[in-house]
Amino acid sequence: MAENPFVEKIASLKAGEISELIVEQNEFFQFRDAWISLPDRAEIVGEAGLNGRIIYRYQKEEE
Repeated sequence: MAENPFVEKIASLKAGEISELIVEQNEFFQFRDAWISLPDRAEIVGEAGLNGRIIYRYQKEEE
């Protein structure tokens, strides 16, 4: 089984290498598999767009 490409993309998002991650409707379940295992998944916030497109951004909680 191939590694989920969203694992690396989410890591880039959290590291600040990219500012947003665009997930198309047909990619959602693959994204979800990578996202669900994250302890800080609540900090990855999605904004729904048209035709099932979701734009995710990382919003680190301030302590």
